Amino acid sequence: MYYYAFSRYLKQRFRTKVRRVSLNAGFSCPHRDGTPGRRGCIFCNELGFSRFAGKDISLREQIKSSITGARKRHAAEKFIAYFQNATNTNAEPEKLRSAYDTIKEFPEIVGLCISTRPDCVDEEKLDLIAGYTDYYEVWVEYGLQTVHDRTLETVNRGHTFSQSVSAIEKTAGKGIKVGVHVILGLPGESREDMVTTAEKISGLPVSGVKLHVLHVLKDTELERLYGRGEISLLSRDEYVKVACDFLENLRPDCVILRLVSDAKKEYLVAPGWINDKALVIRQIEAEFEARGTRQGMGLIVKR
Repeated sequence: MYYYAFSRYLKQRFRTKVRRVSLNAGFSCPHRDGTPGRRGCIFCNELGFSRFAGKDISLREQIKSSITGARKRHAAEKFIAYFQNATNTNAEPEKLRSAYDTIKEFPEIVGLCISTRPDCVDEEKLDLIAGYTDYYEVWVEYGLQTVHDRTLETVNRGHTFSQSVSAIEKTAGKGIKVGVHVILGLPGESREDMVTTAEKISGLPVSGVKLHVLHVLKDTELERLYGRGEISLLSRDEYVKVACDFLENLRPDCVILRLVSDAKKEYLVAPGWINDKALVIRQIEAEFEARGTRQGMGLIVKR
């Protein structure tokens, strides 16, 4: 095995096939409702990746529909409820509890995963989330994206790396597994910058990493920049190489929650290759084989 895939982790943990089901609880993003600003991240349009974005469907119906589909398509037996859309800690604790508690109605759900921002948690919210760890596999996923503040400012992320570090350490200290999202190919970042992100993550109590490739969605600031020729995107071959570089410098016990992002065709501007995920994964594995390396080997060499 060249990297620690999430599917392998779940099979080891639950001894059966487990799938995540993505949910929209209707929470807003503080980056769009005015807290750190109203422009939002330059790359974000949740219509481009979320099944339930913009739809008025109850959480119960979303869960029922998603579980039925996952059983048919993937023969899954257990499920993780993934609160995906917007910022899923951006509400008062009782409103959060009401949303999270919906999973208790579904005995086939064994996990709770909450996607949020590092500047949108506090002790009370983390204590609330930690209360589910006695009954569920619980993860909080933070949109870290990069460890470089200059890049976070460029993409108008609205938080700093130090805020991510604080959130990660507090969350892990509550007994909650921490996942972080990282975007490879961000404007102005070199291979060395991306490797540095892997190395710094390796020094934090992070249990998993979800990799994205920078891609352009319609109706975003990034689309306007791309149209003016002000940003460039990684080719598939470039992504394969830099993904391997990143993983070589990431702790081997960090679960790879996802190896490459995708997007809805009707919203994706570029690059088109990201939706051929199976090919990208095969190329990454072939690259590791050609190099004779695997996840974490770069850290060993540097020691």
